[in-house]
This record gives sequence, C-alpha cells and structure tokens, in this order.
Amino acid sequence: MPDKFFSLLRTLILLLLGAAFVLPMPATAQEAPLNFALGQAVQRALLANPQIAALRAQIHGAEFGEKSARAAFGPALSANYGMAYDNKPVSGGDKETWTLNINLSQPLFTGWRLLSTHQRARLVREQAETLLSAKELELIQTVQEQFLHLLKARENVRSAQDSVTRLRSQLQRAQAFFDVGLSPKVDVLSAEVELATADQVLLVAENTVQTQIARLNTLLDLDLEAPAEYVGELAYLPYDPDLRDCLDRAFAQRPDIFLALKAEEIADKESEITASDFYPQVSADLDYYRRGNDPGVSGDGSRPDPWWTVGVRMNWSVFEWGRTRYAYEQTRQNLLRLREESANLRLEVSFAVKSLHLKLREASARIAVARKAVDEAREGFRIAQARYQAQVGTNTDVLDAQARLTRSEAGLTEAMADYQLALASLFAAMGEQNPGLLVP
Repeated sequence: MPDKFFSLLRTLILLLLGAAFVLPMPATAQEAPLNFALGQAVQRALLANPQIAALRAQIHGAEFGEKSARAAFGPALSANYGMAYDNKPVSGGDKETWTLNINLSQPLFTGWRLLSTHQRARLVREQAETLLSAKELELIQTVQEQFLHLLKARENVRSAQDSVTRLRSQLQRAQAFFDVGLSPKVDVLSAEVELATADQVLLVAENTVQTQIARLNTLLDLDLEAPAEYVGELAYLPYDPDLRDCLDRAFAQRPDIFLALKAEEIADKESEITASDFYPQVSADLDYYRRGNDPGVSGDGSRPDPWWTVGVRMNWSVFEWGRTRYAYEQTRQNLLRLREESANLRLEVSFAVKSLHLKLREASARIAVARKAVDEAREGFRIAQARYQAQVGTNTDVLDAQARLTRSEAGLTEAMADYQLALASLFAAMGEQNPGLLVP
C-alpha cells in the first residue's frame, strides 16, 4: 500500500512539473515593445553603450592616479630587517648580527618633480574627461546618422509601395484594354516588367529598414531581435546659422581641440619632470635602529640599546654624459610637434565647419526644388493616366510619368535626409551635444 501511494504521488508531481513547462509564461517587461524617438535613442545609447562605460572607468582610474601623485608629497615610512653572518668577527663580536631599521623620509626638494608629476596626473584626468565628451559626441552623431538613415529607408519603402500600387493599377488597365483589343500585348508586357522592377526595389528598401533597425539596436546595446520601435519622420526645420558664429562655437567647444591642448600641457609637464634631474634631490630622514645577535634584535655587547638618527640627505647626479640634457631636448621637440598638430587641427576644423555649412544650405535649397518637382511629376502622372484612359495617350507615356514621379519622390527623400544629416554633422563639428536635433 505505501508503495502504491508513493508511486501515485511521484506521478502527480511529474504531471505538475510538465504543466508548468507547457503553460505559456507571462510576457516580461523586456519583451514589451520599446519606443524610441531620436532624442530618446541617443540618451539610451549614452547610458548603455560599452565604449562610454569603458571611458568612465578610465576617468576613475585617472582620479586614482591623481591621488597617488598627490600622496607623493607626504613622508614615506619604510622598514628594513635582516641578518648578516661574519665568519671572522672582530674580537668580542658575534658571527650573526640581526638589524632592524625604520626610516621616515620627507622629500624637501626634488627639482619640482613631485609638483610637475601631480600637475601631469591632474591633466591626464582632465584629458580622460574630455575624451569621454569626444566619444559621447561621436556616439551621438553615429546614432543620429543611423536613425536618419532608418527614416530615409522607411520613406523609400513608402515611395516604393506607392510605385508598386500605381504600376499594378496601370497593368490592370493595360490588360483590360488588351482584352478588348484596344491596346497591343507589348503594353501589358511593359507594365509587367516595370511592376517586377518596382517589386525588387521595394524588397531592397524593406531589407534596408531591417538592417538599420539592427544597427540601432546594436548601438543602443539591445538584442538584435529586440522589439524596438523607432518613431519619427524626416522633417525640414529651417536653420541658417552665421558661419563666423559656427566657427567660434567650434573652437570653444570641440573636444578634440581640448584634447590637443591637454596633450600640449601634459608634454610640457613631462619636460619639467625630465628637467628635475638637473637639480639635487634633498630629503629629511629620521631613522630608528635596533641590533642584536638574535632575531628579536634585543641588543648585543657593542650596542645593547636601540638608537635613532635624524639628518638631511642630498643626492645630485652631476655628470651622465648628457643623458638628462638629451632626454630633456627630446621632450621639448615632442611639445613643438604637438603644437604644430594643434595648429593643423584648427585649420581642419575650420574647413569641416565651412563645408558642412555649405552642405546645409545646399540641402535646404534642394528641398524646395524637389518639392516642386514632386508636385509637377504627380500632375504629369495624373494627366498621362487620363490621356491613356481616354485612348489619346500611350502606355509608355504613363510608365514614363510614373518613373519620373518615383525619381522625384526619391530626390525629395534624399534632400530631406541630406539636410538632417548635414544638420547633425554641423552640430557635431561645433562640439555641441544636441540629441534631438533641435534648432533655435
């Protein structure tokens, strides 16, 4: 009887476990769709991107380095303990001598090495912070560009779908006219070829959308198949800043200019650190000694009690065949190199801002022209359809008008995307973090 009871209980437990695995699990919060506008996508990337986290860790490391350099100004405490064996001791001496020495050393003058080292550590920390700002700016621009490419791809999908719809409708009309003997078979074949081509364009555009979504998921540290929804549309926000104002903002805000400046300052401090070897190194020392013939250093016949000494020590390397001088000249030449590179960087920044300023104006002008072209192409397509319906126009006229309309829509999408991309690049070139691409 007990065996049957336990067998029944075991069967019941197995059934319950099986049901637990078979029953659908409730959806987790992570499976819910994630909606991101442009600014939200940028903020998410800044919080989650591993490169940003790595640079924050670098800043923390630089802060510890600065504290370490500051600690070098204080006194250093050290201890020495050891045993020496003398196989021929002097009369009355011991063969084994145990010694304990505790030293407290305070640097008094190091040729400004400690000061320069601390200043260099502070500059390295500031450099790491600036490097984080530069990487954030780069990431913002990358996310914005990929987001805008996604919006452009969606517009291309919409345009391709409209093209397919128009061509399918034209194919139906051509087929109907052919069926009643009002048009030749070649009109039907031409419409079918154009429709097949449009279907291929639509497939490519849809694949581009999925590729851009995967790229954005990667930048936002999301799973490639995460149900993320990126919302927005290509919009024209008129913005025509003054070129001189753009240049001033770039020179005042760009992280790479700050990085170049910090590199110069660090090189200058390295030069001062190297030059410290020209000077004497002075320190004050307090020493405590104990000596004995046993490990407990409890004293010996010649020195039964502990003793201490205090004094000032100076160490000066007077001649080393020019080693210090050559090393110092090397650091000065490195500083000159960095200054020339900084000057070249400012020239490159000027060109980048100027070219993007021109590109923004060009894209703005293209939008106005492209909008007019779309309106005219739509009207031309409407007229071509009406003429074909009235049998005073040809199928070729309709297909040509449809192709012109598709090209004009693509041109407008291209101009709108180029304008937004130029706007994102211009803000990045000026060193401004503008996650949502808001214009004054």
